[in-house]
Amino acid sequence: MLYVDDEPALCRAFARIFHGSADLQVVAVGSPEEALALLGREEFDVIVSDLRMPGMSGLELLATARQRAPDMRRLLVSGYADFESALDAINEVGIDRLLTKPWQNEEVRGAVDGALRVARLQRENARITEELRRRTSELERVNQHLDALVEERTSNLLDGLVSALDLRDSETQWHSRRVGRYARRLGREIGLEGRELDDVERGATLHDIGKIGVRDAVLLKPGPLDENEWAEMRRHPALGYEILKGIGFLERARLIPLHHQERFDGTGYPQGLSGEAICVGARVFAVVDAYDAITSDRPYRKCRTYEVARQEIERFSGTQFDPRIVAAWLRVPQAEWDAIREELEGPTLKAGSR
Repeated sequence: MLYVDDEPALCRAFARIFHGSADLQVVAVGSPEEALALLGREEFDVIVSDLRMPGMSGLELLATARQRAPDMRRLLVSGYADFESALDAINEVGIDRLLTKPWQNEEVRGAVDGALRVARLQRENARITEELRRRTSELERVNQHLDALVEERTSNLLDGLVSALDLRDSETQWHSRRVGRYARRLGREIGLEGRELDDVERGATLHDIGKIGVRDAVLLKPGPLDENEWAEMRRHPALGYEILKGIGFLERARLIPLHHQERFDGTGYPQGLSGEAICVGARVFAVVDAYDAITSDRPYRKCRTYEVARQEIERFSGTQFDPRIVAAWLRVPQAEWDAIREELEGPTLKAGSR
């Protein structure tokens, strides 16, 4: 505590009140100038100042102290003759307590103890707040790191499942990855960005993940499927949706596997959705899936040209495909689709596939 008074006897008397206190050190000075110099070098919990002093008044000193150390508690000592004028200025300076001369020692102790409690509670609150802020920030970093690890490991697991599916179904080798990248490019063309683009790419890449639950006898059957086999095959969108259930970062992306066999005119499956009831990622997927199917080799036919794919996609705009998505696909130059394929498959790509 800092006590300021131009009367040395009062400085000694004030200090004696707290003589022997184990947790409080009293520093007494004889002028506001000395007090301000000390405030520039040391920290105090409480400052107590006499009102009337040569040069600078106690109110002026406390006002300056408030600017320099806002958390320090401020008490003012005044004679009875100055009580009214001091009272008028208290709110302007923010004084915690006005003590009158001659003072009563118990009153002084009570006022100082109260100010000290407030000061120490404020300091402890600031410490705890800073510690919470630091710990919260640290916890956020840890959580972000954990989320990234979970996402990376889950993505690696799903990538392995996609690879296994591609190898199992020779018709779709590289197909899943291509349509994922195609879907991202087309999503960007219609104005998607950030996490939405990630969702579209992941959902498109995983669109056929439900085929893991389809028997080889059905999935790999060389001839036409009978009615029961078709019923089993048509379950794979819902199976894919269930397989991805509970993976937080795929919550929105998994709608694409569920909707990827729906058609814009409502004639698709499994729910017969139409128009914008089909999630935008699945509508994007439908266009790039058709493009990839037409321009890729299949066991039953060779790949066809970009021009053929373009004609087919335009022909089914409004029935199989969302016309707005088709218009966006048409705006992307063929060279960009070729570049995506070459990036994934390397320079061994056959020219005929374009």
